[in-house]
Amino acid sequence: MATELGDTPKPNDPVEPNGKKNLQVYESSHKNGLTNGIKEHDKKRAQNHVSKWQDDFYESFEETPLLVAILTYLGYALLVVIGQIRDLMRAYGIEKDKSCTEPKLEGFVPLYQSWESFYTRNVYRRIRDCWNRVVASEPGTRITILDRHSCDHGWTFELTGKKLNVMNFGSYNYLGFAENNGPCADAVHETTNSYGVGVCASRQEMGYLDVHRELDELVAEYLGVEAAITVPMGFATNSMNMPSLVSKGSLILSDELNHASLILGSRLSGALIRTYKHNDMADLERKLRDAVCEGQPRTHRPWKKILIVVEGVYSMEGSIVRLPDVLRLKKKYKAYVYLDEAHSIGAMGPHGKGVVDYFGLDPHDVDIMMGTFTKSFGSAGGYIGGSKSLINHLRCHSHSFIYSTAMSPPVAKQIISCMRIIMGKDGTKEGMKRIRQLAWNTRYFRRHLHNRGYIIYGNKDSPVVPLLLYMPSKVAMFSRETLRRGMATVVVGFPATPLIETRARFCLSAAHTKEMLDEAIKIIDDVGDLLRLRYSSLPAPDFSEDGIQLIEEA
Repeated sequence: MATELGDTPKPNDPVEPNGKKNLQVYESSHKNGLTNGIKEHDKKRAQNHVSKWQDDFYESFEETPLLVAILTYLGYALLVVIGQIRDLMRAYGIEKDKSCTEPKLEGFVPLYQSWESFYTRNVYRRIRDCWNRVVASEPGTRITILDRHSCDHGWTFELTGKKLNVMNFGSYNYLGFAENNGPCADAVHETTNSYGVGVCASRQEMGYLDVHRELDELVAEYLGVEAAITVPMGFATNSMNMPSLVSKGSLILSDELNHASLILGSRLSGALIRTYKHNDMADLERKLRDAVCEGQPRTHRPWKKILIVVEGVYSMEGSIVRLPDVLRLKKKYKAYVYLDEAHSIGAMGPHGKGVVDYFGLDPHDVDIMMGTFTKSFGSAGGYIGGSKSLINHLRCHSHSFIYSTAMSPPVAKQIISCMRIIMGKDGTKEGMKRIRQLAWNTRYFRRHLHNRGYIIYGNKDSPVVPLLLYMPSKVAMFSRETLRRGMATVVVGFPATPLIETRARFCLSAAHTKEMLDEAIKIIDDVGDLLRLRYSSLPAPDFSEDGIQLIEEA
């Protein structure tokens, strides 16, 4: 892979009098086949473009109010004290211990970490009914949930036989393709009859079918890159491909809020990992500059590769990567960019092609484009797109491509059908209609929540909308009360978030109607008043959905 990704600048190379690197020296050493830097006649146009996107870029991350933070810490402290008392009672047999325990064998390391098992046993267990709910329908705009009841305070659950039909604001069904009828479902049904449900082999062992070739070529065309590969599991697209790209002697600069699959892939690669503050370009540049100037620890040899790893849309924060700035730094310091578009592909940009499309950038400037099919496409699996040499390298070295069973033909057909609709290859405007509807829904929903005084995280155009709850008791109450009023959503707490930043996370869809959004906002208002969630002290932001032109008929 060294011939594909090239080398980074050497720490002993010429330095300008002001102490900065003379980066012109390295223009010929960057070997990924892309044009780096900005040509003279493009500088003015590029500067105007940068100014335009920065003027329109709005994200909100309001600080936690001091009193709320103190009360949240006290709430968790009370739960810990009560948990310690109950553990003591279980140890002396006063209370029956129903948790999973392990025998204390001399010389054996415990399998369970004490704090994690303590937290699960005494905190998470008390509100476990807010998660792992049984869904008995497709994840469309409305879902059917099987009601459960616990007679032992969350240790076990039993189905009551009651079914709840509620609005779905918790699924990553961004473009509304998670449906069991329509042209995509018909194509999947036909493919199932023709190919069956699986191929029972890897791509290199008789598992490569014409539907897989069609999918790879269509994904490359959709992304605007030379080639692409697809794999049957989204998580493995990151965790099993990153070790094929970087190794010992390389440096990974990872956003501190990157997904677990990116963290695992980085660790498996053997490269040195350094994190930078979320979306903080000053911190990223500082770490890039130090890496180029100082080289590897102890030896100070130049890094084999420097890889910047970012996500398009951060699914827990609702923020969007500042991609133009990332690419500017990538070109300046001759690094490489790995872009995870799991939550942005299909959901962002005027053509639904992710954050590259959203910012109007050249996809060839991104060295490695990754994404999944589990969100906008209502299917499964993931892809990596880039240059032909990159994809040929992965075909020979990627564990997720070589050793996994090839993607199920019906799953691949679902992706192909959705992608053709988004690209307009079906001869209709249905794809563009859904893209614009999602953009309109996102701004409408976010604007109304901001105006009502809730603390909302993220970018104004992100379909992931976190609403801050803070206190552990309000996490459970919000989930239960919204469900009781006919709305299913996701609540997230520690350890998935910082201790004082627990939140509800709404996922918007193009299939949500304005009436559904208004009803959801009313439910949030009712529960928000009940729990006193209007914490924001900032003025409402000035953005609107009025500039988005909807398509009435597909």
